[in-house]
Amino acid sequence: MSEPTSQKKKSPIHQYAMYTNLAFEMGAVIAFGVFGGIKLDKTLGTSPLFTILCSLAGIALSLYLIIKSSLKPKKNHRNGEKNTN
Repeated sequence: MSEPTSQKKKSPIHQYAMYTNLAFEMGAVIAFGVFGGIKLDKTLGTSPLFTILCSLAGIALSLYLIIKSSLKPKKNHRNGEKNTN
């Protein structure tokens, strides 16, 4: 007897792709915060202030996005059922 499609484990390639996407997303958000902070510091003449604040904001935002995506219910692409795993 085969397992129902909602209980089957996803392929390792799909899991690697999902975690790789999360890593790139996290890096991009943090890099955007750092570069934005550097640009603000150069414009306003406040050397490390906005670089530190914007990089911390980027870290907080990237953690929020990762937690949000990990708590989101997964959907099965074939029949639209929610994944219970």
